[in-house]
Amino acid sequence: MERDRTILHCDLNGFYASVEALSHPEIGGKPMAVCGDPKLRHGIILAKNEAAKKFGVSTGEPVFRAKRKCPDLVLLEPHHEKYAEYSRKVNAIYARFTDRIEPFGIDESWLDVSASLSLFGGGAEIADKIRETVKAELGLTVSVGVSFNKTFAKLGSDYKKPDATTVFGRGQVESIIHKLPVGDMLFVGRSTVETLRRMGIRTIGDLAHADEKFVVRRFGKFGKDLLAAARGEENSPVAYYGEENEAKSVGNSITFRRDLCGLADIRAGLEVVAEKVARRLMRDNLKCWVIHAVVKGADFSYMTRQMRLDKPVNSRRELIETAEKLVRDNWDLSAPVRMLGITGSSLAAADTPVQGDLFATPPETDKRSEKAESAFYKIREKFGKGAIRFGTSLDSDL
Repeated sequence: MERDRTILHCDLNGFYASVEALSHPEIGGKPMAVCGDPKLRHGIILAKNEAAKKFGVSTGEPVFRAKRKCPDLVLLEPHHEKYAEYSRKVNAIYARFTDRIEPFGIDESWLDVSASLSLFGGGAEIADKIRETVKAELGLTVSVGVSFNKTFAKLGSDYKKPDATTVFGRGQVESIIHKLPVGDMLFVGRSTVETLRRMGIRTIGDLAHADEKFVVRRFGKFGKDLLAAARGEENSPVAYYGEENEAKSVGNSITFRRDLCGLADIRAGLEVVAEKVARRLMRDNLKCWVIHAVVKGADFSYMTRQMRLDKPVNSRRELIETAEKLVRDNWDLSAPVRMLGITGSSLAAADTPVQGDLFATPPETDKRSEKAESAFYKIREKFGKGAIRFGTSLDSDL
């Protein structure tokens, strides 16, 4: 029988706020948060300290709402170059224990320490050593989850905060993990939670024991991934630190100056988002087989869906049409939209041959359209964005 891996998920606690606190000792134990610029619609809480958390201040909520909860909340602007530097220092500490380190954003990393157990002790012991080292050398705290796969290790780091080690072994799957809300699982957003709730699925255990055909019929391939995660069958490897991979996807997302309302407004937003994705695909001579659409509502509800195409694409028009279909089929169009995103994945060289379709758009027409769009982007790169624009964007206020 194959031995379980020992996977750690390390999550820096209130990372932005913790780094800023190092530069502002005068704040002491006062409630403090880091936020973006409200004038640019980025006026949300990016991170908060423990004192602010006690007032109910939460990451992702608007600044005005946080100030209502805590009138004396100290607000600081972000310094992303500083966070990047501390992130590098933290990952350098992780590298003392293993070379298999996979960052997940700037403040989280998975570590596979399976090959390091004989050197440093068990998973919990290594987690404690990491927490002690980060605190002593950098003044930051880390919550660490220890488990046999990445999904459950992530659940562990979220389970107890701040500055804690949580072990989720096989024995804790039924007794703890399966009793947690299904929304605690990675990549299960509010929209998915609501859909699962309507299906009678509220906990991770409910999902783990659900009928596979029932779930896959509703979610497609994503449903299979959800079931595997809930059942502890997710087994994706942890990458080697610094491993250089070819781009696996090309994407863009925009938080708009105002909320988008209705299909016409949403399409206008998708037109803006798709332009950058198409430009990058064409610049790198790539096409994508899969298109992902992401929607964030004004109430911070979240939806992500994907579609595999019959042929790879890279044009703005095709990206918009596919993303619009995904939104139309899966989002309540009466709900205001704050952010839209489009990502192309399963990338292939633009000249990859594909099986033709007798009733599809003639290849010559596609090629002429692609050449025209490629020329459009080259003009922009040479003379600036104002030199040429798509007609649909002329009257847009987005």
